Amino acid sequence: MKNKKHIISHVLEGSIAAELELEPGDILLSVNGKEIEDIFDYRYYTEDELVTLLILKQDGEEWELEVEKDYGEDLGLEFENGLMDSYRSCSNRCIFCFIDQMPPGMRETLYFKDDDSRLSFLQGNYVTLTNMSSHDIDRIIQYHLSPINISFQAMNPDLRCKMLHNRFAGESLKKVDRFYEAGITMNGQIVLCKGINDGEELEYSLKKLSAYAPLLESVSVVPVGLTKYREGLYPLQAFTQEDARQVLMVIHRWQEEMKKQYGIHFVHASDEWYILAGWALPEEDSYDGYPQLENGVGMLSLLETEVKAALSQRKGDSRQIRAAAATGKLAAPFLKTYMDWIREKYPQVQVEVIPVANDFFGQEITVSGLVTGGDLIRQLKGRDLGEKLLIPCNMLRRGEDVFLDDVTVREVSEALGVPVAVVDEEGEALLRAVLKEPEKKIHKRRQIYEQTSSGDSGQAERR
Repeated sequence: MKNKKHIISHVLEGSIAAELELEPGDILLSVNGKEIEDIFDYRYYTEDELVTLLILKQDGEEWELEVEKDYGEDLGLEFENGLMDSYRSCSNRCIFCFIDQMPPGMRETLYFKDDDSRLSFLQGNYVTLTNMSSHDIDRIIQYHLSPINISFQAMNPDLRCKMLHNRFAGESLKKVDRFYEAGITMNGQIVLCKGINDGEELEYSLKKLSAYAPLLESVSVVPVGLTKYREGLYPLQAFTQEDARQVLMVIHRWQEEMKKQYGIHFVHASDEWYILAGWALPEEDSYDGYPQLENGVGMLSLLETEVKAALSQRKGDSRQIRAAAATGKLAAPFLKTYMDWIREKYPQVQVEVIPVANDFFGQEITVSGLVTGGDLIRQLKGRDLGEKLLIPCNMLRRGEDVFLDDVTVREVSEALGVPVAVVDEEGEALLRAVLKEPEKKIHKRRQIYEQTSSGDSGQAERR
């Protein structure tokens, strides 16, 4: 810790730090006489009304500054490393790891496997617990950080060791007991692999996990993603329609039981299961407020609700628009339905929905978040796309107009000869993009499989 340099990168205008004449390049040495391990320490120790900062100025002087402020008031400092510590890489070799299925030659950050519990609070990442020390758990309990998102995969300790290829993976499940006893809320995830942790093992996992409800607020079940780059990896198979129906029947049975006992559905299937099974998506109230959107649970249902709500506030008119919308094969039929609804109120608005096959990762990958710029160019070049092309923001790297294959939005636009409009996640944003209404440029891109820059670290919830 003594070697850590918490270098200030930005001082917010009009902030307390600006009044103290702190500058980018200055180094924070301590707060209230305590060395800062990471962003959680910093936020915890700077919440008080009286804060003492020790700053190393760029000319070598040390400034000790006593600050009186309102409780919880931010000092206005940003640091070169938003986490204020190094990211912790994953110590597992999971049989289903998506990063192991990446093609060679991509940018370095795409190959970084993080398993840092702090990113669970800052960015919503799911962690396996195998990287967590007793000290890490103590700090989470001390600061009462919630919720922590946990990748369970299996509650059978031996099977979990096998799936994570880590002999400590089963033992690490005991850490959940400490969170439960301390009142830390949790969300869970199970990446389902055919013939491995499905069937009886899934039943066993859900039974064990249900004992942690309601502090364990939700568990998502998602199918393993399989790319075409699996040479030398564990032999995994894709799920069939019948497999999907069997999985859904297990989940629905547990939902009924948990609804009776706790008033929540608890376990949720990602949208892919329903589409693969050929079953209708659940009603909106089945999602318990959508706690698992980042895992693709209820995304399409929520978007449908939002589009309907946005359309209900408009009268419609005769404006003329002709455009195209590109998305993954999974969402394409749903997006086409939404465009049909828009055309009912705006008869001259025509948007062709184009499902993009994932040639880059392989045909088994159907989600829009893994569509690359290269695939867009190859499959859409030469087509009449109208006056613009709409794409969802989750195709892009967070904070940048760059696809997973490093192709930029501008390059796609130039290659296709049309403007490309990046559409934020909400139904209102989709409607505005279609109708050419002014839209705030938020672009809340999801982190999919990539370690983002430390500057993306957000505010963890403290209770």
